[in-house]
Parts: sequence; C-alpha cells; structure tokens
Amino acid sequence: MSDSEIPYGDGRPVDVYLDLLRIRMDTEDYRLLLRVVEPALQAIEEERLSSHDLALDTTADGDELPQEVRDEAALVIATAVTGRLDNEVVEIDVDETGPVRIVTDATTASDPVRLGEIADYIRERHRQTEELRGIAEVSGLSTDF
Repeated sequence: MSDSEIPYGDGRPVDVYLDLLRIRMDTEDYRLLLRVVEPALQAIEEERLSSHDLALDTTADGDELPQEVRDEAALVIATAVTGRLDNEVVEIDVDETGPVRIVTDATTASDPVRLGEIADYIRERHRQTEELRGIAEVSGLSTDF
C-alpha cells in the first residue's frame, strides 16, 4: 500500500478527502458538492455504480455547477473508487472534441506520453461515436447517445 492509499485513522480515504474539503471549501459550495456526490458514493457503497448514471455539470434542480465543484466532485468519486488520495484533474486538448477534463493518478498526470495516449483514445472513441451516430441517422434511429 502506498502513501496515497493509506487511510487516516479508521476512516476511508474518501472520508479523509471530504473532511479536508469541508475545511477548505466555502460552506455553500461544500453543501452543493455533497448533494452532487452523495448518490454516487451510495452507489459505490452498495456496489451498484455500474448501473448509476452520473452527470457532474448540473444539480438535480438543473442549476449549473461551478467548475471547482465539478472538479472536486470528480476527485471525491475517484477517491471513493480507487482508494487513492493522489488523483488529479487534468485537461487534455483534443482537436475533435475540444478540451476534455479527466481524473487520473499523479504519475499519469505528469506523463505527457501517457496523456497523449489518453487523448488518442478519446479521439478514437469520438470517431466511433460519430460513425455510429451516422449509421443511426441513416437508419432512422435516435442519434441521442
């Protein structure tokens, strides 16, 4: 177990991270963050995350989330899934899609070759999605996926 995986006391790494955010963030932003991540954390706890759809761009009320809250929500969820405290949000510029924000470990975040491979993967997925969208459109099927 590396230092980034060691929980504080008896707490899970995600609990430690949430405690740090509670101290560091504005109270209203923290409350908003909790409302956004609680369904995902519950799904992770119940081991049903794969069937859980999660969007980090708006609240349940349809209000747009500030970018800082989105990033922290992504990091909270990543910490819960991986058990690691060294996750980082990295923005990768992909010509076909524009900037893409990803969550990755600190080693990958600092490796330009690996980030390039991730960008290539995103490009390929975008190409496949557009190809499928074209097939669906020609077939008279929904293109909203």
